[in-house]
Amino acid sequence: MSVQKILLVRVSSLGDVVHNMPVIADIRRWYPEAQIDWLVEESFVGLVQLVDGVHRVLPVALRRWRKRFASRASWREVRAFRRALAAENYDLVIDCQGLVKTAWMARMARGQLVGLANRTEGAGFEWPVRFFYDRRVPIAPHTHVVERTRQLVAAALNQPPPQPTDPIDFGLNRQRAAQALAAEGLNLPVPYVVFVHATSRADKQWPEAAWLELGSILIRRGMSIVLPWGSAAERLTSERLANAFGAAGIVPPQLPLAAVVGLIDGAAVTVGVDTGLVHIAAALKRPTVELYNFETAWRTGGYWSPEIINLGGAGREPRLSQVLSALADLGLLSPPSHDPV
Repeated sequence: MSVQKILLVRVSSLGDVVHNMPVIADIRRWYPEAQIDWLVEESFVGLVQLVDGVHRVLPVALRRWRKRFASRASWREVRAFRRALAAENYDLVIDCQGLVKTAWMARMARGQLVGLANRTEGAGFEWPVRFFYDRRVPIAPHTHVVERTRQLVAAALNQPPPQPTDPIDFGLNRQRAAQALAAEGLNLPVPYVVFVHATSRADKQWPEAAWLELGSILIRRGMSIVLPWGSAAERLTSERLANAFGAAGIVPPQLPLAAVVGLIDGAAVTVGVDTGLVHIAAALKRPTVELYNFETAWRTGGYWSPEIINLGGAGREPRLSQVLSALADLGLLSPPSHDPV
């Protein structure tokens, strides 16, 4: 099968966009000269542009268009988007998301359309999409989100499915991420730890008291705590924690995602809940402690590097003592017995 041009459709969310990245390196191993384009929500364009091997990033503004549905400007943008999407002839268009909205957009592109045949556990999938696709790929229900997309793309390209021992490369360009961070003019003290406390779901959060205690222990070891945020509510929490940490607590301005990648890449460790920024840390294969309140680490947690440690589960909120032990296992902390655990 000769493949020259491929369009990947994975528009959201942040964590899912990150988990989609390894298929770029997979495709390049099979077809080094292939042109790989990626259709994604406009807010994630800067992140996808960091992935080595992506030829062109096509932005879509579904979230913004929905908010301004009656706007003439929005409908002009929609028409321009449709024209741009249909302007290229693709050998393959692969809908990696499996939703009606993504299948609908993928159908606008010119090329054979391949997508998922079924839902996997915990993942989004809407059964009417099967009527949009020229080919459908079945995936075992109990499959990690990274492997789901890798298996889909391999099947679409008539390649053997990835094996557990196969390398997983997210392809994030560290040099460009560092340049994006430098352009923001931040002067961060080293070493620093990134705390990712914010998530879209309250039941995924870790208690604020635990963040305060962990931060105090790390500060006594000479580290600073950096608290990124993405919304007004998240900023208030970051500022409240930083005030408790004193001079060692740092709340950066709201950063573009490319700069956030640079921030995380420079951290001694990232500790955080099941959300996009933590998945970026895992994708970079940097020291990462992922905190779970559900039995979902098998589905979204990092497993491709010994630098990633997943803690917690359903009814087993991660304890501070477990986080300290994880940091010790990563060689970043050896908590003395008098520290509270």
